[in-house]
Amino acid sequence: MGHEYIGAGLAIGLAALGGGLGIGRLAAAALEGGARQPSMAGDLRITAIITAGLIEGAVLFAFVVANALAGKA
Repeated sequence: MGHEYIGAGLAIGLAALGGGLGIGRLAAAALEGGARQPSMAGDLRITAIITAGLIEGAVLFAFVVANALAGKA
């Protein structure tokens, strides 16, 4: 009893941790790229924002799946 909620909590926790690490690495790489090549900073910013949105979408999908699996039990 309640194991599905523990599993769902672990699933969304790991997804959020992975998403946070991914966005952190993305931001660090974009800032370093902008520092190395200032003329490309605008393009890097646009690419970073799109990629961060895709990462957030994956985390949101994991949240929805974890809630759906926890609700089935």
